[in-house]
Amino acid sequence: MMEFLYFPQDRTEYLPAAIILILVILATVVAFYLIRKQSMKQEEKLKEFESKIMRELDKNDAER
Repeated sequence: MMEFLYFPQDRTEYLPAAIILILVILATVVAFYLIRKQSMKQEEKLKEFESKIMRELDKNDAER
């Protein structure tokens, strides 16, 4: 009936799948951390740029 399912009797056959799953989860966590760190850096740069532009606009308004 369900010939496509395979459940091994020897439990050691599950070890490679479990190891790969753990490695993929760890890689995902590391990638998430690196992307978030990069995003924070870009956000800080954007805030600095925004404040610089606002200072320039205020300076130009004061000259008028």
